[in-house]
Amino acid sequence: MIGLLQRVSEAAVRVDGETVGAIGPGLMVLLCAEKGDTEREAEALLAKLLTYRVFSDEAGKMNRSVTDTEGGLLLVPQFTLAADTKSGTRPSFSPAAAPEDGLRLFEHVVRQARARHGIVETGRFGADMKVSLTNDGPVTIWLQVDPVGTSR
Repeated sequence: MIGLLQRVSEAAVRVDGETVGAIGPGLMVLLCAEKGDTEREAEALLAKLLTYRVFSDEAGKMNRSVTDTEGGLLLVPQFTLAADTKSGTRPSFSPAAAPEDGLRLFEHVVRQARARHGIVETGRFGADMKVSLTNDGPVTIWLQVDPVGTSR
């Protein structure tokens, strides 16, 4: 499972002109399930992103997590993170989970996040989304949790 997290001062997702999710300071996370991912990988990725220290402490060091800062969490489904770009000039999305698995795992992450964190907003799976954000730093970090028994 892949999560591309961005520390933001604000972020929003619009679908057909309607804002479906928006946060102030916090993390905007693009999420992608890959073939072989299960709830185990989804939960491991969520645990990591909730505790990943990308916010500054009093000394200016990145020592605080989104949980520590009580920041917002905007979760956005993004299957294109699984793009295989090893050859040619057109990406292959064969590493991505099937849509039904991707939806199931995205919804699982959202449910678990809402149970564990105060402010959780989302994009809409399968929709043509317009994502806007102000990346703070900029800080952008790729997190990946591989299914058991695999290495990429």
